[in-house]
Amino acid sequence: MPNVNTIKLDDYRWLIPKRGNMKTEGLVFADDDMMAVIKQEASLQQVANVACLPGIVGRSMAMPDIHWGYGFPIGGVAAFDMDRGIVSPGGVGYDINCGVRLLRSDLEKADVEGLVPDLVNALFNNIPAGIGSCRKDLRLSKTQMEEVLQKGAQWAVSRGYGDKEDLDHMEERGCIPGGDPEFVSERAVKRGQGQLGTLGSGNHFVEVGFVEEVFDEKIARTLGLFKGQVTVFVHTGSRGLGHQVCDDYIRRLLKASGKFNIDLPDKQLCCAPVMSREGQQSLAAMACAANFAFCNRQIIAYWVQETFQEALQVGPGEMGFHLVYDICHNMAKIEKHRVDGKTRKLCVHRKGATRAFPPQSSLIPKDYRGVGQPILIPGDMGRYSYVLVGTQRALEETFGSSCHGAGRLLSRHKAKKAAKGRAIVRELEARGIYVRSASRATMAEEISEAYKDVASVVDVIHNAGLGKKIVKLKPLGVVKG
Repeated sequence: MPNVNTIKLDDYRWLIPKRGNMKTEGLVFADDDMMAVIKQEASLQQVANVACLPGIVGRSMAMPDIHWGYGFPIGGVAAFDMDRGIVSPGGVGYDINCGVRLLRSDLEKADVEGLVPDLVNALFNNIPAGIGSCRKDLRLSKTQMEEVLQKGAQWAVSRGYGDKEDLDHMEERGCIPGGDPEFVSERAVKRGQGQLGTLGSGNHFVEVGFVEEVFDEKIARTLGLFKGQVTVFVHTGSRGLGHQVCDDYIRRLLKASGKFNIDLPDKQLCCAPVMSREGQQSLAAMACAANFAFCNRQIIAYWVQETFQEALQVGPGEMGFHLVYDICHNMAKIEKHRVDGKTRKLCVHRKGATRAFPPQSSLIPKDYRGVGQPILIPGDMGRYSYVLVGTQRALEETFGSSCHGAGRLLSRHKAKKAAKGRAIVRELEARGIYVRSASRATMAEEISEAYKDVASVVDVIHNAGLGKKIVKLKPLGVVKG
């Protein structure tokens, strides 16, 4: 493994100096203990590799949940000039617009105590998971699929899955502009036809929890959050459709890299100029996959609320469910940013990283503009999660970006070895967390020890000024895909 030199700038920032073909520096957000672990794997080299790509603007960055990924590291952030820069599938990942949605309720923890096992079992039965597992009424025709790929969550709302008000609290209002089904392969569409309204496998989940701790009462109230309140996370993405779109464009952009004489430090960073035919088609297909993911989470969230009504035998008005926010963490998007005193359009890649826009941004919901955009950072199924808000410093230093989760410490293979012979479900129940999963393998892969402690990851973001801690959430029950 190549030795990548790092220079400690402060307690939470590490610089990777320019060397070789790097066009800019690298910047990693981590504390001392995290960096000691990060240096043992290849993700720092990936940060350096991204810095070699044409048209990069600012530094190649990585968040504290950094670990090795395909092309970019997970937790990688990089922005590229529209004229000289590139778009890369390896800067987004296979699960395009994998994202997180947080629902708040008027229910309190005491309202569901003793009912969590029944509630989790009902969610497990009502929310499909796995290949070709969607409900019969959502097995869409090709024409209907094309509408989903263009309209995103708006398609679901127009068919009664939620309310128009939900769209106000979603990144891009639940629809990335520019999605064109013409550039999505028939195979990708077919893979998606049986997966709308379904949970993915691995680290995807629906989690019932509660607000355990409030760090900022005023901002928490603005977000509609209070101590003891029941919440629900939905974490899933674009399923097989997004995977196929990524796979299709990796092959296309490998050819494009040669066509445009782009010197790749790693073939997994295959790319095309943003404004080239190949680059524009890649962005159009990616937008379609992202819109599928927004629609997917919208439908699942609707079923979550239906399930609560059935399990608790109450009406929707008594539960008071509302969407706090829905945010993506695997995307390349065209955004405007101030660089050296000038506003520029950039293609911002966030892979395993999420948007973190500050107060007064016109791109966040009006009712949040006084406090900043919610940042949703789930942890592992056995510990806790956090809600933060974006800051001006994040906008200036990271193009408005933050971490997206805890970040893996163990590979799935190593996690399975660590879980061998253990009764993971019983371990979690002993800690007051009831879990159902579509497979035993998923439970083993997703043990808490497989992840960094998200509290430490969030502390880096908070102390580095990239986000402000608002509340801590604790799980009561989890459904895994």
